[in-house]
Amino acid sequence: MDQVTGRLEKPRQGWAGLWNISFGFFGIQIGFALQNANMSRVFQSLGASLDDLPALWVAAPLTGLLVQPIIGFMSDRTWLGRFGRRRPYFVAGALLAALSLLLMPIAPVLLAAAALLWMLDASLNISMEPFRAFVGDQLHRDQHTAGYAVQTAFIGAGAVIGSIFPYLLEHWGVSNVAGEGAVPDTVRWSFWAGGVALFLAVMWTVFTTREYSPEEMRSFGEQAEEDRGDALRTLATRSLLIPILWGAAGGLVIGLVAELGLEKEVYLLGALLVLYGLLSAIAIARAKRGLGAGMLGSLVGDFSGMPPVMKQLALVQFFSWSALFIMWINTTPVVAQNFFGASDPDSALYQKAGNWVGVLFAVYNGVAAVAALLVLPALAKRIGKARTHALCLLAGALGYASFFLLRDPQHLLLAEIGVGIAWASILAMPYAILASSLPQAKLGTYMGLFNIFIVVPQLLVATVMGSIMKAFFPAEPIWTMAFAAGVMGLAAVATLRVREA
Repeated sequence: MDQVTGRLEKPRQGWAGLWNISFGFFGIQIGFALQNANMSRVFQSLGASLDDLPALWVAAPLTGLLVQPIIGFMSDRTWLGRFGRRRPYFVAGALLAALSLLLMPIAPVLLAAAALLWMLDASLNISMEPFRAFVGDQLHRDQHTAGYAVQTAFIGAGAVIGSIFPYLLEHWGVSNVAGEGAVPDTVRWSFWAGGVALFLAVMWTVFTTREYSPEEMRSFGEQAEEDRGDALRTLATRSLLIPILWGAAGGLVIGLVAELGLEKEVYLLGALLVLYGLLSAIAIARAKRGLGAGMLGSLVGDFSGMPPVMKQLALVQFFSWSALFIMWINTTPVVAQNFFGASDPDSALYQKAGNWVGVLFAVYNGVAAVAALLVLPALAKRIGKARTHALCLLAGALGYASFFLLRDPQHLLLAEIGVGIAWASILAMPYAILASSLPQAKLGTYMGLFNIFIVVPQLLVATVMGSIMKAFFPAEPIWTMAFAAGVMGLAAVATLRVREA
């Protein structure tokens, strides 16, 4: 019990409790790692060109943009007795994601693979979003940093397994060469094993944890039900001019695509701006007429009235996730072309480069797992979460820049140390800062809305980077790493503006 307020406090969790709360993320990240390290290879094996990759990869951020706020909103309002608040979404997402992983490597054509990527990413987001809020639900405020550090360690460990599995299978004698229009057996078996591992890991968390009921949350002094009118009041004060300007900006982007000869993917960016303007206008108009907020009104209102610390972190997220998405899309072609001398996706040398990228991704995720447990909590306690985050992001920027200095693919392992340190902090520090600053009744909603600042930069990269590279650096993907280093450096600078609660 808190001696000052007289309220009951959430029990402190030991290592076993922290393990159970986040172990499901181990499986989820296996799925993400298999996707990140292998989808470019799958797409190119099925006939996609280098120029097509950003458009095909746009599924990942777009599904996150749509799914996470909705799932966050719904999970805040869910209570199914012993089944809980967040765990029903863990189960549903895990089932669909496992099915997607089982079907992905046998996709017969490019369109089928692209559709399965949409299904896979949507499913992973259904499970992942409630896990972010789950840590805040289960832990006392002073354990938030430790909770998200353990979650990050599991993310890193899962990503190591998912990233390195094709490489290990090749060394165990599984074929890493496939005919035209097919993927190697190393990739097939990795996806199938990953689907099983994902489902079992999520089920571990489901069966080894229990969630606090609304009554228990009230006894902890954490409001179990939000004031449903606050979003409505926020919207009622907004001018309709704002959504009109968003829509106009989207229309301008769409018009410039044809005028400037930009890549067709930029149409999506314009369409999203128009859609956001339209939805905002509808929500504001309903609020001004005194109609119920509903899901749309609540999400738009909460997005408009987000806490100051969330706004400060938004810019940090924008830059840091732009760098990450550039890396995920382009590392395979960069390593294949600049370090292995291979540009043909059907060549054995290109497939060898693809497996080495899996090793590189495994290394940065392994570094992240270690850094999350041994470095981040101690450093954050000494200098604060925000400064810790800034230092880690700077390490990531140096890691990307070193791609221009290194020549031997083995030496790229050094670059991944800096990337891994940044990755650990990106997965832990922003959420630890937020969980201690957000109202408990809206934790899922705000965590879902926070994902917008992860998704938008990825969409921007997917829609604009192709035009930039085609205009200035055709057939030279190595320059994408310069962009990654630059924007990660900007993220480190932006972090210095963040004021912790």
